[in-house]
Amino acid sequence: MKKYLLSFVAVLVCNSFVLAQKQDIDKNFSSEFANSLFTTLASDLMMGRDPVRPEMKLAYTVIAQALEIGGAKPLPGANGYYQDIPFTLSSPPTRGSVQIGEFSFSQGQNLLVLDGRSFRGNYEVVDIGFGSVEEFAGKDLKGKILITNVGAPNKFSPNQLFSEGRAKALRAKEAGAVALIERFNVPSVPWQLVSGFLNRSQLGLDQGGASNLPYLWVEDLKNQLTGTNLGRAKVEVEGKVTTKVDGKNVLGVIEGTDPVLKNEYILLSAHYDHVGVGAPDETGDSIYNGARDNAVGTVAVLNAAQYFGKNPPKRSIIFALWTAEEKGLLGSAYFANNPLIPLNQIVYNLNIDNAGYNDTSIITVIGLGRTSADFLISEAVAEFGLTAKADPSPEQGLYDRSDNVNFARKGIPAPSFTLGFTAFDDEINKYYHKAADEVESFDLNYAQLYWKSYILSTQKIANWSQKPQWTAGDKYEEVSKKLYGN
Repeated sequence: MKKYLLSFVAVLVCNSFVLAQKQDIDKNFSSEFANSLFTTLASDLMMGRDPVRPEMKLAYTVIAQALEIGGAKPLPGANGYYQDIPFTLSSPPTRGSVQIGEFSFSQGQNLLVLDGRSFRGNYEVVDIGFGSVEEFAGKDLKGKILITNVGAPNKFSPNQLFSEGRAKALRAKEAGAVALIERFNVPSVPWQLVSGFLNRSQLGLDQGGASNLPYLWVEDLKNQLTGTNLGRAKVEVEGKVTTKVDGKNVLGVIEGTDPVLKNEYILLSAHYDHVGVGAPDETGDSIYNGARDNAVGTVAVLNAAQYFGKNPPKRSIIFALWTAEEKGLLGSAYFANNPLIPLNQIVYNLNIDNAGYNDTSIITVIGLGRTSADFLISEAVAEFGLTAKADPSPEQGLYDRSDNVNFARKGIPAPSFTLGFTAFDDEINKYYHKAADEVESFDLNYAQLYWKSYILSTQKIANWSQKPQWTAGDKYEEVSKKLYGN
């Protein structure tokens, strides 16, 4: 009887503590602040938060001020609350053509000039396979055009195609090559889709001299550009313009209270950019405000900063608002490759990205079931009357399309905490990357629950005595062991 009584008392104490946590969040949560910030970030003043537009300065200034007001401090090595990112904006050429043997390629049809300057000439072509470090080694490539396959073996996702291409361009520049041509020979990705997306101005990282190197894709689904079909290439690129763009991640940190655990960091993140101004809808509205994608997520991180500034947990918290997610996860990738806190001290990333919602009784967690801390998220959202659900549309590849994947690839457990959806249906597509995605069409009562449950999820994980881990057998488990040394 005594044992059962003690167990009953323990349950009561535990439930009372959890209730106190929820009540404390309710008490300290400012709906006025949250709604005002939400309305501001998704207003027409921001012109859709496009990283290449001047209004982006207003967005990152508002975010930095909110972090400062909340009590977050700048990260060591940052420019105040900013991590400066050197971007370049590369526009398509007015004319582009390539002739290799009997094969002809034209810009926008079966050729895409992705980077570099205007360029013309007739040069020897050297085939170096996938363009790996080993395939570059020991070859005389100076003054020649290099041709490679896109991507690398087993690396054919869109992000990997671009990241591998950037690495090859750097190697080509260092080897003295005059241009890099990649054979686009990935049958699983339609060339028409690629061409439609890339035959327009593209934002990318400034790679110094490598950004001046002509970098082209040619359609070669039948793998004909090999062996004796190569030889020399005649290239003409006219009207190629590349300009520098100032990019900024917005970052802050709150130190934890535990003398040991404060050296471990929980990374709270969301992208604050959107797609800018586009084609007008039936009402004539051409500003894509991005309330769902992703002003609501940005506000969630800033609300967390407000709360933890007054109620710091045991672990330290990094608040990160990424730029240029819509341009290819660029802001988060820059931080992951240029971290201001050693990555092996970041033990968890609770990221936010959104398309929309069609079920206000749930929180959809992209990656639920893949980390040891997931049950804490389920407990937290339940305190606010919600249910945590796993990704209902794995065919969309959402986990690998959001900023969290840049940290997962480094080994950091990194789910995404998203608005509740049960399928990518008409309700989602009604607002996703549409001018209709405004605060006026958002259920603000649901927003309150979403924001509060995000805070409680973070608090539980940041105070947890155990270090979050990938579940056994996850594809990122091995790289995680290397990162953390276990």
